[in-house]
Amino acid sequence: MNKKDISLNNGNTMPLQGFGTLQIKDAVVCEKCIYEAIKAGVRMFDTAPAYFNEEAVGKGIARAIADGLVTREELFIVTKLWIQDTPKELVRTAVEESMKRLQVGYLDLYLIHQPYGKYLESWPVLEQLVREGILRNIGVCNFSEEKLKELQEIASIQPAVNQIEIHPYFLHRELRAYMAEQGIVPMAWGPLSEGMRDIFHTAAFVEIGERYGKSVAQVLLRWHLQRKVAAIPKSVHEEYIRENLAIDDFELTEEEMQTIESYDLGYSEIIDHSNPLTEKWLTEWKIHD
Repeated sequence: MNKKDISLNNGNTMPLQGFGTLQIKDAVVCEKCIYEAIKAGVRMFDTAPAYFNEEAVGKGIARAIADGLVTREELFIVTKLWIQDTPKELVRTAVEESMKRLQVGYLDLYLIHQPYGKYLESWPVLEQLVREGILRNIGVCNFSEEKLKELQEIASIQPAVNQIEIHPYFLHRELRAYMAEQGIVPMAWGPLSEGMRDIFHTAAFVEIGERYGKSVAQVLLRWHLQRKVAAIPKSVHEEYIRENLAIDDFELTEEEMQTIESYDLGYSEIIDHSNPLTEKWLTEWKIHD
């Protein structure tokens, strides 16, 4: 196993470094980013129907494969099930539509996007799709410990991944401790805090970077890697895409890791999934007719 891979609870492996596509709305830009990221060495890509860019991601992947930059088997493609499609009779169609847009015959990881809707009836359908070889791994996003336990009670195949907000300002300590006990791998969305609190100019992070000749982004991505947290940073700039990958030639000390973690607020400043208003807002958001 590559040192940048992690074992999942089903024996499969997943890269610890990937590329996120949230908010890359321009199709031409998105396709180019995917192609350039593959060229740079990225092998894991995260998208979702709710990002409205699966087709562009698929085009970038298809072009890279056609040009001989990579094979499908070398890629790890992640997409998700939106709340609107959680009723059991809609799940298979949602998966098939995503694969069609992505131009692939199987998905490496398929996640329930939000802890809302009829996800408990979605899960057995996803398990069947795993048995059919259409989905290699299944998991969830934004699930609390309570929601995970609820799902685990009815699951024959346990969730392999929970994609949650993780960065220096929100470590999700308690949830990650439970996930570690259960063998559920954390994947960090917003691994660089979406730039909040002027993170790239935080003096302590800048100082750590200067010791190694690295940027703050590289320091924080290295921190995720050393904590065995899969991270999916987003960039539309080729320079930063390459920079985000260049974190193999240094190692943070435990003291430096603790310094980074000392900034934890213990809560999210981006979204509160326990707030009923969040559930109402997201549940009412329809991504198709």
